[in-house]
Amino acid sequence: MIQERLKGSRLILASGSPRRHEFFRQLGLDFEVRVKPVEEVFPESLKGPEIPVYLAKLKAEALRQQLTSDEILITSDTIVWHENTCLGKPVDAKDAADMLTRLSGSWHEVISAICITTRTMQETVYHSTEVHFMDLSVSEIDHYIKTYKPYDKAGAYGIQEWIGLIGIDEIRGSYFNVMGMPTHLLYKTLMKVAV
Repeated sequence: MIQERLKGSRLILASGSPRRHEFFRQLGLDFEVRVKPVEEVFPESLKGPEIPVYLAKLKAEALRQQLTSDEILITSDTIVWHENTCLGKPVDAKDAADMLTRLSGSWHEVISAICITTRTMQETVYHSTEVHFMDLSVSEIDHYIKTYKPYDKAGAYGIQEWIGLIGIDEIRGSYFNVMGMPTHLLYKTLMKVAV
């Protein structure tokens, strides 16, 4: 299957996320982690999926010149899109509480982009999942932030953590996308480009 397609190629994952590393292992993919920090700033004119697509490409450009002919670079980015506003990673506890208060009792989108890059080609795809939070109390939000410190997560939450278990009552789309990687789309796109 995918391992056969990738014979002769080396996968480079440009992410320090343990969740993304685990997804790759579960997919049976051999990979090397190569991370080059970039300032994740995007033009204010961008909306919804345009933002993670832009950032995933930005991360790819930081490493593209170093790629050898047999390497396939995978970069990605995830945002939370709520009421026409992008919610990134919170800077502190107050910011996290503000985000979760906004998400409480409403729908939002989690949008992840994957950018697959070689020295000769680049393909970017994205997936959007709709997520609904029940009403969250101040004490529930406070407990979650103090216990789980979700400062590395877009929208200040992880669906697989306590807040997801008690607060999310409906999703439309890929669960794994909300965790930060639409694995079905990664597989499909790799199968397409790894010839």
